[in-house]
Amino acid sequence: MFGDLSIKVKGADCGVDAIFLAIITSIGGFLFGYDIGQISGTIVFDDFVHRFLTNGSPTIKSLLVSFFSIGCLFGALAGAYTSDWLGRRKSIALGVFIFILGDAMQVTATRSWIHLTMGRFVAGLGIGNLSVGVPMFQSECAPREIRGAVVASYQLLITIGILFGNVVCYFMRRHQEDSETWRLVIGIGALYSIPLGEKARQSLSRLRGKSKDPSNVLVENDMHEMREVLALERQTGNASWIECFSLKSRVPKTRYRTFLGMGLHFLQQWTGINYFFYYGTTIFSTAHIKDPFLVQLILGAVNVATTFLAVYLVDKFGRRWPLILGAIWQAVWLMIFASISTATNHLSTVSSTYGVVMVLSSCMFIASFAATWGPIAWVVMGETFALRTRAKQASLATAANWLGNFLIGFLTPHADRGLSYAFGYILASANLAAAAVVWMYLYESSLLSLESVDIMYSMHDIVPWESARWVPPGYVTRRVRDEQRFRRLSIQEMVEMANKDASVKSDENVGQSSQV
Repeated sequence: MFGDLSIKVKGADCGVDAIFLAIITSIGGFLFGYDIGQISGTIVFDDFVHRFLTNGSPTIKSLLVSFFSIGCLFGALAGAYTSDWLGRRKSIALGVFIFILGDAMQVTATRSWIHLTMGRFVAGLGIGNLSVGVPMFQSECAPREIRGAVVASYQLLITIGILFGNVVCYFMRRHQEDSETWRLVIGIGALYSIPLGEKARQSLSRLRGKSKDPSNVLVENDMHEMREVLALERQTGNASWIECFSLKSRVPKTRYRTFLGMGLHFLQQWTGINYFFYYGTTIFSTAHIKDPFLVQLILGAVNVATTFLAVYLVDKFGRRWPLILGAIWQAVWLMIFASISTATNHLSTVSSTYGVVMVLSSCMFIASFAATWGPIAWVVMGETFALRTRAKQASLATAANWLGNFLIGFLTPHADRGLSYAFGYILASANLAAAAVVWMYLYESSLLSLESVDIMYSMHDIVPWESARWVPPGYVTRRVRDEQRFRRLSIQEMVEMANKDASVKSDENVGQSSQV
């Protein structure tokens, strides 16, 4: 579309087409975000409550909100098949179609909460499919210099969708008595459901902004790696679901990487982000705050603004440290929120200062999540898995994300009646656990090609907390290639050379120890 128009990133040309690709495919994230943003306000609209929530049952509210996540879970598992069978682009288009169908079911609901819930389930199937296909498609297509930022754009569009949902609910709140209000709020999401070859070298040259120079050195290097990857794919074939959990897989550390991806994405939801976005309006309406819709709008704006920071952080500081420090920061502010809220919960009159502190602590928590755990968890998912098992492992990780999402959506109304604001302490503990998991198990994949990440995980002497120092064979640093050596190496030779170097270092260390 943009031809040879390109920008310089870390000394390499990256086509504007690659950036445009990121924006268009990330519309799947916008749809998910919009649902999160609108449901918080929709469930307190007068006509909606009168039709579907008249008995005040927390279970019905829980199912109505969280069944969307169950649909997403099954959609994510199905995404492994659709991504392999249909290809990434057709799989994304299928997800959009299913989402529109689910939206239509919700809008046509009259007084049956089951009808509405099934509509949310179907819409979730579409979003779950998109949540697998979009990050995987982006990570495979984007030049490595901007891969982190491109995949982070998925989370950026989620936050913009959340804010847009908040804005719509804010302006619609004065017409809560009309059924057209909540139907319009839900139906708007379908308006943005826009379905998302040419020869490989020409495609790569467009992504590099070199459509008229397909023999450019950057394109040649990308083609070199692509040929090797395709050769390995033909040699190894596709993995089964069982292989993702097997210790005898041909892929190094397959089970390790499967559980790592699932664990990180489950914990991403248990950081507590959707505690605020699913039920924020309800939470703040019971906390002596005059306009909870306005507070929700503020939280959505903070979410969008700080996600732009993530696009910078993810490639500047890597993956590990932003995740670790972000989780610790989030835990601190959740504890402050829970402490202030619990202390004032039973008071009949409360100083406005306490309300300000509650909103401030919520904003600080959301700012950290938007800049770290929100986007980087998706970046890591696109980088951690090997080619043979990538589709199924990404599907499992995304399913774990939706499982955590469902549990938050389902349990929060019940926790609100039992633990009340003390639920924040549980979420703070989950953040500290998330920081520990990243420190002990996640390898630093910044600036590495997807194939080099696979080589790094095959190394026997690299531990996660020292992985940022590792440089792949054929490179001087992670940024600079040794061109002559690189061109002589195949991917398989890189793996063998890396393990040989590691073995030599190990023998040297043993020799030094014996001399001592």
